[in-house]
Amino acid sequence: MEVGDKNILVVGLARSGVAAAEFLAARGARVTVNDAKAEEELKDAPGLRAKGIEVIGGGHPRELFENSDLIVVSPGVPLALEAFRQAKAAGVPVISEIELAARFLRGRLVGITGSNGKTTTTTLIGELLKNAGLPTQVGGNIGTPLISLVETSRDDGITVVELSSFQLEAVHQLHANVALLLNITPDHLDRYASMDDYAAAKANIFINQTPNDVAVLNADNGWAAKMSARTTAQVISFSRLRELEKGLFLRGDEIIERNAKGERILLSRAEIQLPGDHNVENVMAALAAGVACGASLDSMRQTVGNFKGVEHRLEFVAEIPKTGGVRFYNDSKATNVDAAIKCLEAFPGGVIVILGGKDKGSDYAPLAPLVRERCEHVILIGAAADKIAAALENTRPLHRAATMPEAVRLGLKLGKPGHTVLLAPACASFDMFDNYEHRGRVFKDSVRALADKQE
Repeated sequence: MEVGDKNILVVGLARSGVAAAEFLAARGARVTVNDAKAEEELKDAPGLRAKGIEVIGGGHPRELFENSDLIVVSPGVPLALEAFRQAKAAGVPVISEIELAARFLRGRLVGITGSNGKTTTTTLIGELLKNAGLPTQVGGNIGTPLISLVETSRDDGITVVELSSFQLEAVHQLHANVALLLNITPDHLDRYASMDDYAAAKANIFINQTPNDVAVLNADNGWAAKMSARTTAQVISFSRLRELEKGLFLRGDEIIERNAKGERILLSRAEIQLPGDHNVENVMAALAAGVACGASLDSMRQTVGNFKGVEHRLEFVAEIPKTGGVRFYNDSKATNVDAAIKCLEAFPGGVIVILGGKDKGSDYAPLAPLVRERCEHVILIGAAADKIAAALENTRPLHRAATMPEAVRLGLKLGKPGHTVLLAPACASFDMFDNYEHRGRVFKDSVRALADKQE
């Protein structure tokens, strides 16, 4: 892809937008960055200008879009903006940062998408392949923009990339040699008109696959299972709930792989260090990817046995002993209802759950049965508190907190010996925090501050 001496507009000045702008400028493009925020709010603007990149904030001028040779859009910017429609009408290509990177990336690509479990599975796949001696790098929605990995990609290497639906909306030539769809559950319905539209964005991970590629699909999730019709690749299905004629499945406490050559035991459930049935599914998906990439079974078994998970996903924070033992867990990444349900399912009972944040058009009623069954109290925070309260009326006692430290203090006050205070918000974080990582850090800092006072 030739970018030198072209007028390229990068829309959205978040992490991936900054990386894309710098990448393009370094290759001779005339780059302009545009963001809806006022220029004084764009902390990266001075550094970009120092590299010869023009920065325009405070809106999306029509002429800026229509006079570009190419537009690269950051995932947080909705493609439904009128400025994009006008640009496309004027014949200007619009692609995502992921698509830009894909046109320069060398080696094989393993792509992971789904409503829940992406980061855990992406991280585990990276570890499986690295520990098997395969040249591997990891990025995408997990933190490092894919465009930042272009220079370190190699022809004999593998890039493992977490892909959100937002990133997949504007891809055209992205080619995933191994594509994983973990699940599709209601999420981001403040951005998508329907579940069909949301699923269609996810399905873009398969658009350029060939019969030489592999698609890994969750047979227990209806939306994911039917994606076998959307790819020409070899399908490896996995199931926690039933035996499959072909694929990976759970038989008792053993994960079995079955194919035309027969079947073999990959590992036992007891070897998985991560709590919750959903993490059994994540491990199965990761193992399928490892098999597809040629990782050895012994190496994968050892890696899974040593894998303790990632930050903000059912992360144990502390136990405060002077209260008789109240344990605190951080799952700030539970940004939708299904993710929060999976968190609650990981605990047999005695849970004080912290819910709330920025609503994404979610229905919180599916939380009610588990809240009634496994929770002692519910602490509500953020902009969605009233909506969640209405859905959970007559389940368990509901409490309000104005801040995360207040919610943590209240959780400790309500907790009894053996109880668990769980942050599983079921919402986005942007009403009170910069992102889910910021929310999780504030939770952990608040817990540790309380623990220090108890010593």
